[in-house]
Amino acid sequence: MIRDGTDPAAILEAARVIRSGGLVGFPTETVYGLGADAASDSAVAGIFAAKGRPSDHPLIVHVADAAQVPDYASSVPPFAARLMQAFWPGPLTVILPRKPGVAAAAAGGQDSIGLRCPSHPVALAFLKACATGVAGPSANRFGRVSPTTARHVAEEFGDALLVLDGGPCAVGIESSIVDCTRGRPVLLRPGLLTRTQLEVACGEPVLDQDDGQQEKSTLGEAPRASGTLVSHYAPNARVRLMDAGAIQTALDVLGAEAAHIAVYARSIVRIKSAQVLYRRMPDDAAATAQQLFAVLRGFDGQGVKLIWIEHLPTDSAWDGVRDRLQRAAAS
Repeated sequence: MIRDGTDPAAILEAARVIRSGGLVGFPTETVYGLGADAASDSAVAGIFAAKGRPSDHPLIVHVADAAQVPDYASSVPPFAARLMQAFWPGPLTVILPRKPGVAAAAAGGQDSIGLRCPSHPVALAFLKACATGVAGPSANRFGRVSPTTARHVAEEFGDALLVLDGGPCAVGIESSIVDCTRGRPVLLRPGLLTRTQLEVACGEPVLDQDDGQQEKSTLGEAPRASGTLVSHYAPNARVRLMDAGAIQTALDVLGAEAAHIAVYARSIVRIKSAQVLYRRMPDDAAATAQQLFAVLRGFDGQGVKLIWIEHLPTDSAWDGVRDRLQRAAAS
């Protein structure tokens, strides 16, 4: 059941569902989430069951503002506080030491917890009405393409799920995740925010995951994080990343016999078959991120078997999109 997220009655209804232990689909600026009361292990279990997600794969807890952080985190390093000050509300998740006895199921049983304050006005109104943190992974079946519209969520879970409609997501890929449990910031998942932006905000270098392995977490093992499996974000069709020249050569070889193929590329390609779909990728990284998951879902909806995607530019603005496509192609 899709409800207008700008309707105060719909917000109150969604908050009642959360407080009663149910699930709600809700918009953020990144992707739509599937929410449950983060303080209720039984409610969070409903997320894992609905998504088919392993219960040891941690969820991100969404909060209405930084004042809720002490409800879930036992400590906040100064550089983490600077990151939150710079990018909250916004597309940043920080991993912090978890407060004992709180949100164990949402944390996947770890001693750390991922926290985010989204900037979407519907999400903020919803979180304030809930008056509790909301565990909210992307509202899709585990490992599949994330949803960026309310209709995508309904297609995944049916009309029985209450979904707050906040329109298409403005960012379109999930938040950047920074591990703040190792004494130094470690980027576990890139997103819209670039490493340079993160470093300027926190005032020190941000390590990548490989370099960060050398930094001991204060909690023992390095935390697992949402959306960081090698294979993830995958459509039903097989994704292959290719140079523009390789795409054109393959299309030329197949000629008019090419079928059940979709091409997503910045380059203009010659297509001789009416059974090949072509969608031009924007030249801008942010615009590509905003439409990426909707494009992949659209190709799936048209029954293609192969999706050929042109390799991305190498500059850091594309890191988030590159991460999602590499994981989609690994499936």
